Amino acid sequence: MGKPTGFIEYVRELPLDRDAIKRISDWNEFHEHMEEGKLRQQAARCMDCGIPYCHTGRILSGMASGCPINNLIPEWNDLIYRGLWHEALDRLHKTNNFPEFTGRVCPAPCEGSCTVGLNGNPVTIKQIEVSIIDKGWENGWVKPVKPAKRTGKRVAVVGSGPAGLSAAAQLNRAGHTVTVFERADRPGGLLMYGIPNMKLDKEKVVLRRLKQMEAEGVVFKCSCEVGKDITSQHLMADYDAVVLCTGATKPRDLPIEGRQLKGIHFAMDFLTANTKAVLDGKKNGNFITAEGKDVVIIGGGDTGTDCVGTSLRHGCKSVVQVEILPKPPMERAANNPWPEWPKVYKMDYGQEEAAAKFGADPRIYLTTAKKFESDEHGNVKAIHLVQIKWDKNDKGQFVPVDVPGTEKVVPAQLVLLAMGFLGPEQPLLESLGVERDPRSNAKAEHERYTTSVPKVFAAGDCRRGQSLVVWAFNEGRGVAREVDRFLMGATDLP
Repeated sequence: MGKPTGFIEYVRELPLDRDAIKRISDWNEFHEHMEEGKLRQQAARCMDCGIPYCHTGRILSGMASGCPINNLIPEWNDLIYRGLWHEALDRLHKTNNFPEFTGRVCPAPCEGSCTVGLNGNPVTIKQIEVSIIDKGWENGWVKPVKPAKRTGKRVAVVGSGPAGLSAAAQLNRAGHTVTVFERADRPGGLLMYGIPNMKLDKEKVVLRRLKQMEAEGVVFKCSCEVGKDITSQHLMADYDAVVLCTGATKPRDLPIEGRQLKGIHFAMDFLTANTKAVLDGKKNGNFITAEGKDVVIIGGGDTGTDCVGTSLRHGCKSVVQVEILPKPPMERAANNPWPEWPKVYKMDYGQEEAAAKFGADPRIYLTTAKKFESDEHGNVKAIHLVQIKWDKNDKGQFVPVDVPGTEKVVPAQLVLLAMGFLGPEQPLLESLGVERDPRSNAKAEHERYTTSVPKVFAAGDCRRGQSLVVWAFNEGRGVAREVDRFLMGATDLP
């Protein structure tokens, strides 16, 4: 590396985010930028470690370790240290079609397996990644890349989320004619409507890349749901291959007493309608508002955090986030060694904002909901909670057990269910006759992506279940490679 002693000389630094109280008054991105000299110092912290686990992309203990799309992290860190930004961008694009997305929303498993993190703080890989691509856009280095020739093959991609976009980008560059079908009114899937604007700007970041893809020849057909607006049989007849990238959009419900009350919503319905209202410029549009309400969010993860941040921007009266798992430790536990993803306590942007507004982290741990309480009009007015502990049942499985005497009632006029997803919606898979696995996902082997139906492929969350955005990019690139091989007999796609 260019600076073998950089990890000794420089401490980990990140740019300050915008002030938490000020930023909840708008929908602008909350991250600030870091000046180039500081970025080069941070890149210098990347060791010549010999075995860089940061780009391995392995699953360890059920979690991602290293980068699932195998970003060449040590290489572009070295290039940044030496001030070779354009070369760093070329190296970044070799493995990642959309680094401006991963650099903003990926949880950075690469940093969890960084060698510097063994005895200190890891390299700021995510910050350097997003800085490379943002500089690339600012300097006009990111341009449409049209294929040298067309193959005459037509491919339909169903779903324009992370997996669908990366599949479409790669297949188009291989020379195939690609049409992406999206049931929403804008392309982007999760990137457009599932992630709030303050975390990933739609106009400046998402639409910018979508316009580049259109300039390269990708066709997006929005407000077009396969199975309703166009039949699956039509797709099979008109296209040489069909790629299913519909995501895992069936939410996990909470069937307890009072679930039918008004004011209880799935988190993604709340987030989607809100982002659509923001993009449509409607201050009082058709969305679920948290203004003036006591909000209770059931579930953690990124979706729960996004619900916290969105509720604060609406002007909620209070916010509580209920977590059934225990509070993570401040440092790695003995059973969570490097290079596994570090399961440690941290506050994400939403919790930081709630703490700034109300004085404390909104999360309460080892707690579950028992019932919802109604007012005289059928609206939810409170939620009954109880603390739990995890004990083994007669099969040796850990299950939550209520702790007697810990019941409490929390006011709530808006409840958001952010407990994850059970798998893909089934009608399209049923109409195509695609075989499902025991978890209701499209059955297709990883790295092959072929379903039980000839010329139909599946990738992303509809194949693997709910997962990280970066795994969807991994599978989108992978399925493009296998579709290209299927259509042409061989492939040059990575």
